[in-house]
Amino acid sequence: MRKKAITLALAASTIFTLPQLSNAQDTITGDIVGRPDAPNKMVFRMTTDGPRNNEPAYAQGYSKLFNDFIAKRPNWQIELQMMSGDIGQEQARMLEQAKSGSAPDCAAVDSFVLPLFKKAGVLQSFSPYFSKDEIAQLFPFIRDGITGADGNIYAWWWSTDLRVLYRNKDIVPDAPKTWDDLKKAALSSVEQGMEGVLFNGSRYEGTTFDWLANFWAQGGKLVDDEGKPIFGEGENREKFIKAVNYYRDLVESGAAPKRVATIGNYDDFNAAAAAGTTALFVGGNWQYAQLRTALDPDEFAKWSFSPLPGPTADQRSTGTGGWTVAAFSKDAAKVKVCADLAREVYMGPANALQEQLPTRADLYDKYEVFSSDANKTFAAALKVGQARPWAPVYPEISNQIQIMMGKVLTGTQATEAAVDEAFSASLSAFKRS
Repeated sequence: MRKKAITLALAASTIFTLPQLSNAQDTITGDIVGRPDAPNKMVFRMTTDGPRNNEPAYAQGYSKLFNDFIAKRPNWQIELQMMSGDIGQEQARMLEQAKSGSAPDCAAVDSFVLPLFKKAGVLQSFSPYFSKDEIAQLFPFIRDGITGADGNIYAWWWSTDLRVLYRNKDIVPDAPKTWDDLKKAALSSVEQGMEGVLFNGSRYEGTTFDWLANFWAQGGKLVDDEGKPIFGEGENREKFIKAVNYYRDLVESGAAPKRVATIGNYDDFNAAAAAGTTALFVGGNWQYAQLRTALDPDEFAKWSFSPLPGPTADQRSTGTGGWTVAAFSKDAAKVKVCADLAREVYMGPANALQEQLPTRADLYDKYEVFSSDANKTFAAALKVGQARPWAPVYPEISNQIQIMMGKVLTGTQATEAAVDEAFSASLSAFKRS
């Protein structure tokens, strides 16, 4: 799920103007890629990972990729439909459209809701279009995520990410290894005029996913093997409450500002870093490249990242997310073009363009950009990263965690009561499914 909130809010406007390249081969006009009289048409609903990206360099890069793609298919036209910034709502709407037969032909599906789409049986198999070698190169958690009960793959998960702790080395010289270390570092930064550590804390999937590493680091489990919520029972409940109180204490101690309860956008962290108002934030690996672009070289040199702190230095975890491309159309020709789009535009070229981590191990050697020390560190961390559970009830668990976090961070409810309410609501949702 990750970074989409950074740029998607502006993308909701239907009057957003696509960049026009000077290249005579440019075939992008408004919402259309390809000749207006092309006999074959496919609708692709997308995030800003495409020609409408708000970063000009990325927009131009994607325009070239889409132009090259359609140039090989002169009889095809692609209509681009943009999602709004409310990813959860957008994905829920698309699932309902798929059930009623009115979904786009091809679309970006967030990895955290992919189980719902697979369970509903609305996705078309991509197995005929990807080789066994390509599938074998995927990281195990990626391969598991796109594979259905019948052994076929039902999406192509092309990018992944992880969460880390960013810090300004001038203010926080040493990487915090434990929760206590982070609290002390954040309080020290406040004494130096900063606002403390920032993290997502509002009604936003990023709030859940960024925080979950603190629960997982203790060995906590959200669901059992049957997909039933168990985070509010026994030892899991104790670990869950401990992780929630960690965030609560950061706010109540002043180590984190109260405004974290209103943050639901990674852009806020970049802006705070650029403004020099924070020295610490929990963010995604993709933000390292964004900081390099947003900050002057001297300022960027002050910033570094490290693994998320854990309750102890030996207890660490991080969440791994990402985006997939999937097909809803029952037209085999459209399914193939959708799969080709995933392969030729996204699997590799788009990873390199935006420095979004590939999901195939062999692509780290293919593209020079991933040979940097930063990206090598990110790639190594993926081996111990944890994805959201492949349970259809997860989106509702996430929703309840977001509600719970709002109550806890604002101090309107005791942690234990808020956790128990979140668990009860999640369990009820599971029983209804």
